[in-house]
Amino acid sequence: MQTHTADIVRATGLKRAFNSGQGTVEVLKGINLSVPAGKLVVLKGRSGSGKTTLINLLGALDRPTEGKIEFAGKDLTAMSDGERDAVRRSEIGLIFQSFALFPLMSAYENVEFVLRVSGSPKEKRREAALQALEQVGLKPRMHHRPFELSGGEQQRTAIARAIAHKPRMLLADEPTAELDSKTGLHIIRLFRDLVEHNGLSIVMTTHDPAIMEIVDYIYELEDGQIVESL
Repeated sequence: MQTHTADIVRATGLKRAFNSGQGTVEVLKGINLSVPAGKLVVLKGRSGSGKTTLINLLGALDRPTEGKIEFAGKDLTAMSDGERDAVRRSEIGLIFQSFALFPLMSAYENVEFVLRVSGSPKEKRREAALQALEQVGLKPRMHHRPFELSGGEQQRTAIARAIAHKPRMLLADEPTAELDSKTGLHIIRLFRDLVEHNGLSIVMTTHDPAIMEIVDYIYELEDGQIVESL
């Protein structure tokens, strides 16, 4: 396992198994991984290699069957569900392949609503939402609903929503899969900017080989194991 002096996340001996009609399926088989603070990290691998399962574990959306996850020096695996939810709401941002925007809300309302649900004070929500939308270059389009936005603009709205509460780490599962290659590259360059100017730590999954040129670290997964780290 690579180790770094300032890791935002360290995973040790991580296993995740699921019960199915065919018995137990082991999806992750002893993952050791570290994510340096303030870096852009990619998890690559074929479909079924365990990337999404690993992202869900790092984002405290799921618990490992075995192993330990430390986030910012805190043991996520030892926390109660409520404690993990609190960490995720305040310190982790999540972006999904499907954008997952509320269709009847404007871009601004989508971002502000998540801040409201997370308990952000009313007087701070508008400022935080506008700042996030400005960071992703979407402030001029903030009153448009998702169906009035392009795929790239919808994904930028999703990114604004994920960074509005100023998390320490951003997790993105196939964030460019629904976009054309040019738009996808714009999204990755936006991630690069967030890393360099905001100090965000970003972990993302992708199949896109063009993206590999502009990231800091790459972990390749195969059959639930890390087979290469660059």
